Parts: sequence; structure tokens; C-alpha cells
Amino acid sequence: MANYLDRIITKYRNIQGNAIPILQELQEKEGYLSEASLRYISEKTNIPAAELFGIATFYSMFRLKPQGRHLIRTCNGTACHVSGADTLAAAIRTHLNLRETENTTDDGRFTLLEVACLGCCSLAPVVMIDDTTYGKLSAEKIIRILNTYD
Repeated sequence: MANYLDRIITKYRNIQGNAIPILQELQEKEGYLSEASLRYISEKTNIPAAELFGIATFYSMFRLKPQGRHLIRTCNGTACHVSGADTLAAAIRTHLNLRETENTTDDGRFTLLEVACLGCCSLAPVVMIDDTTYGKLSAEKIIRILNTYD
């Protein structure tokens, strides 16, 4: 672990405000920000662990737990909200057997995230799975779509 972390730290060592780029590159490498890696970075950079955890929990782009093979983003922006995004998200949660406090399925297939906007308001309600956008969805449609993913 230390080898690639040391390379990341060295790359950003002399850049002011280096915490975010370090965390971005770490997450790209590991897929999420593990507690062990955050503590290691804190020790090697003198960035307080509390600051790193604060950044990691404040910005929605960071994850503190491993992500599933497929990332589902449900839009809850205004257009999607008034078009039934809450019903859609609830149907996804039910279909994937996700409790309110869970985001990733037990089998590691899916991670569900609610996002502020996917920028596809004319297609509301919208869901993005990995890099594919699906619009004008109903609960039935999204379940059929989810069933096509391995």
C-alpha cells in the first residue's frame, strides 16, 4: 500500500491545498478512501486526519466504502423530483434489497447514490447507471433495466 500512496503524496507535496487532489487520486486508485489510507496520508503529510475525513465526508464525489460494480445515480433535482424521482429511488432500493442506511448491495453488484442533478431535465426522471443515462422512467422500466446488468 505505501508504495503508490508515497508516489501520490510526493506528486502533490509542494502544492498548497493538496488534500483534495491527493484524495481524488487515491480514490481513483483504490476505488474509495479507506480509513487506513487516510491515516497513512495524514501521518506522511501532516494534514490532520480530521481534516481529511472532513473533506472526504463533505464532498459527495468521495466514498468511504467500496463501491459496487455498477454505480446507479438517481437524480433528485427539481425536474426529476416533480416527475417522481422519490418513487423511482424507492423502487430501486426495494428491488436491490437496500435498507435506508445502505448504498451498496450485499453482493457488491450495485451502489446507489442520489445526486442533485444529472443535467437531463427534459428526460425526467433520470437515472444514470455507470456511464449510461436512462430517462422518462417509471418504477417498472428501471427494474427491467437493472435486470439487464450482471
